[in-house]
This record gives sequence, C-alpha cells and structure tokens, in this order.
Amino acid sequence: MDAVRMLVVIGLVFFHSALVYATDDDFYVKNDETTGAVLIVAGFGVVWAMPLLFLISGLGARHSLRRRGARRFTTERLLRLGVPLVFVTLALNPLPQWLRLRSADADHHESYLAFLPRFYDVRLEPAEFPFLLQGEHFETGHLWFVVLLLAFSLLLVPLHLWLLPREPVRRIGDRVAEAAVRRRGLVLLPAVAFAAICAGARMEEDFAGWHRWSYLLFFLAGFALAADDRFRTAMRRDAGVAVWIGVVLFAAAGPGFALADEPFTETTALAIASRTLFGAAGWCLVVAIPGLLDRRRLRRLRRRGESGRPGRPGRPERPGRPAVERGYGYLATAVLPLYLLHQPIVVGVAYLVTGWSAPIPVEYAALVAISLTLTLAAYELLVRRMRVTRFLFGMRSRNLRRGANEARSIAS
Repeated sequence: MDAVRMLVVIGLVFFHSALVYATDDDFYVKNDETTGAVLIVAGFGVVWAMPLLFLISGLGARHSLRRRGARRFTTERLLRLGVPLVFVTLALNPLPQWLRLRSADADHHESYLAFLPRFYDVRLEPAEFPFLLQGEHFETGHLWFVVLLLAFSLLLVPLHLWLLPREPVRRIGDRVAEAAVRRRGLVLLPAVAFAAICAGARMEEDFAGWHRWSYLLFFLAGFALAADDRFRTAMRRDAGVAVWIGVVLFAAAGPGFALADEPFTETTALAIASRTLFGAAGWCLVVAIPGLLDRRRLRRLRRRGESGRPGRPGRPERPGRPAVERGYGYLATAVLPLYLLHQPIVVGVAYLVTGWSAPIPVEYAALVAISLTLTLAAYELLVRRMRVTRFLFGMRSRNLRRGANEARSIAS
C-alpha cells in the first residue's frame, strides 16, 4: 500500500503536467497547442488513483486510532495535516493563481506582491463544507485532498468512540465480513453506491472527477479493511474478476464522456449512464489493485517459506537490496511533502516551458523531468533537512528513522 501511495503521488507530476496540453481542461497554464488524447489517457488514472489514496488513508487511520487513542490521534492529524494545509495555502498556493492570470492575458502585469491581498480576500461559505473559505482568487487547489482527509479523520473520531464499540454494530460487521468471504462477488456490491452517487449527486471536476463525499466512502472502506482480514481475503479472491469488470465499465463510460457537453453535471440519459458506469468502475478497480498486490505478496511469502530463506527458491539474494531499502524509506517519508510541493512547481515550470517552440512530446518530457527534479530537490534541500520545515510540511523528526525501519521490515 505504501508503494502504491508513493507511485500515485509521483504520478501526479506526470498527470498535472499532461493537463497543460489537454483540450478540455481548465488548468492554470495552457499550451497553445493541445490534444484531446490527454484526457482519454489520464481518465483511467482518475478513476482509481485518488480513491485508492483515500482507501489507504482510511486503512492507516484505523491502525493509528488503535495505537494512539482518540485524543492523540486528533492532535496528530491536526499537526500533520492542519499545519501543512494552512502553511502551503498561504505560502505556495497564490503562485499558480497568479500565473493563471498572467498566462491568460499577456497584458496582465500585476506583481505577485500586489496580487497576494486579492488571493487572501475570502468569505465564509458553510454550504461548501469542508471548503469553508471561498474567494474570487482564493483556492485550496491541489490541497483539496488534505482538506478532505483532515475532515474525514476528525469525523472518524466520534464514530470510533461511540458507534463502532457497540455490540450490534460489531455483530453486523462480523456478519458482513463472513458473507464477503463466503459469497463470490459480494465485495463488489458497494459499486452500486458509488454508481448512485456519481449519477445522482454528479461529479466535481475540482476533485479529480469524483464527488467529494464519494471519497468518504473510500476512506471508510479502508477503515473497514483494516478492521477485519476477511475483507482482504475476499478482495484477493475476487481481484481478477474485479479488474476485468472495472476496465470494461470504464471503457463503456468513455463514449458518453466524449459526446456529452457537460458529462459531469448534465442530467441527460447519456451523461447519467456514463457517470454510473464510471462510479462502478472506480470501486471495482480499487478492489482489484490491492487484491492483486496482496496475491503477489502471499506468493512471495510462500516461496520464502518453501526455500527456507528470503528470495526465490534456489536463488541467492539479489545484490543492492540495502540501496532499495534506503530508497523506499526515503520516499515513504517524503510522500506528503512531495504532494504539497508538486503542483506549484509544475505550474511554474509550465509557465516557462509553454513558451518554447517545440512539439508537445518534447515539451511534455521536459516539463515532467524538470518538475520532478525540482520537486525532489525542494524536498531534500528545503524541507527534509530543517526541523521547522519538517514541521510545516507535516513530517515528524522521527519519521526519517521510522521510514528506514519500515522499509527494512517490509523488504525482509
């Protein structure tokens, strides 16, 4: 799960760089030449990537609540998510909005410092919960993930204290887990709920296509997954079927999204059907990916047991394993800072790269390479090495040691 989380966060550099060249997307900086192929390719990542991040976050929240208790869990989430949310919103998020204005209008010469008061001009909008602050230029931007994750985590505390310990609730959970193991395909049934939300509540482009409250269901699904290993057993068993169903449903949804004028919000039969298929496909793929990875993990454990030592039977350990462990530990602790840093950097680099007279593939490759390098460099030189910046970006000092220890544990 940690490896998937790292790949998704690094993949966001590729994804947001691609939006610079997408025809039908309102990204901060747009290239003069665009292509509709971007959204077709990127759409397959949208359907599962962010939902899977929320599922992984829900799984981690369950273990954190068990280990820390409700009070320490709440404090930890406010520090690790709330502090970076405030700091990055104030310090980094004005840049993409300022570059949006400059990119859209060549005659816009307002300085960055002059723009800042306009960005900070906000009003309270309770109806947009949990995005309570709104403004003409103010935005949380890519931090919507952090806003929702913090809100879901805090909502989880009373649920954990007052509802889950009740015996009737525990009995229901036990029965559901037992049924999921006994009956093939039952673990795919929540696809109906996600299909209904996408069809009825519609989809929100600002939140990677999904409705904001769909992510709460993914988060709670991860929480339930950590509570009972029988759900993991059911996911492993049905993973193969789930991946095929998910791919087929996503492919079936594609034409509707391409043909409808506003597929995310229209109430036409075509748009509603496409959103329904999209929602169901998302859950199937979120079941399939962890299930397939869990199958692979169990096969590896069986091989180790049969051989009596780590690695494949009859084969020596591969050289360079300590380097792999160090690399894993490094990236495992960097996930949140990399997420916080990547989009302002991508937008800044795109503002410069789109001025080149080069084909789209060349510009895109340069944009990804430069953005990824600068993001990693900013983490290493500006965040990781100083106590104050580690705190502002949601890192604990002991995270550096813990990441390496986790890497060694998983590798062994």
